[in-house]
Amino acid sequence: MKPKITIEYCPKCGWLLRSAWMAQELLTTFTEDIHGVLLHPSEFSGRFSVRIDDQVIFDRKVEGRFPEIKELKQLVRDVVNPEKSLGHSDRK
Repeated sequence: MKPKITIEYCPKCGWLLRSAWMAQELLTTFTEDIHGVLLHPSEFSGRFSVRIDDQVIFDRKVEGRFPEIKELKQLVRDVVNPEKSLGHSDRK
């Protein structure tokens, strides 16, 4: 079964649009590689994290910032399909 990405975001902080945009970018980039992206409103204030199945690949509280979309695509790629080229979003 293909992995599922979960973006957990704080609805009180107004992060739904950011989360939806990131979900769209991931769905577009990883159409063949993932089962889908779930947007999960958090019960905890200030939460923004991205998981692949049960593995946390980004946590805003740990990093002290939001991920850049290029960085997030690289993190997802490294788990779901390490051989996949991301074109202009790839590491240099």
